[in-house]
Amino acid sequence: MEEESREQALGKGYKYLAMGLRFAGGIVVFFFAGFLLDRWLGTTPLFLLIGTLAGAGLGFLSVYRELMADEKAHKADKAVRRPGGRR
Repeated sequence: MEEESREQALGKGYKYLAMGLRFAGGIVVFFFAGFLLDRWLGTTPLFLLIGTLAGAGLGFLSVYRELMADEKAHKADKAVRRPGGRR
C-alpha cells in the first residue's frame, strides 16, 4: 500500500512539473512570436511585450483550469470513498 501511494505522489509531481513547463513554454513561445513580429514590422518592444503578457495570461489560465479540475476530481474521489461525506 505504501508503494502505491509513493507512485501516486511521484505521478502528481510529474503532473505539476508538466504544468510549470507548459506555463513557461507559453511565455517563451509568445515572447519569440512577439519578438519576430516586432523585427518584421519595426515596432520594437510593442509586440514583444504584448506577446509576453499574452503568453503569461494564457499559461496561467491553462494551469488554473487544470488545477481546478484536479481539485474537483479530488473532492469527488473523497465523496466516493466516504459515503455520506463523513467518516
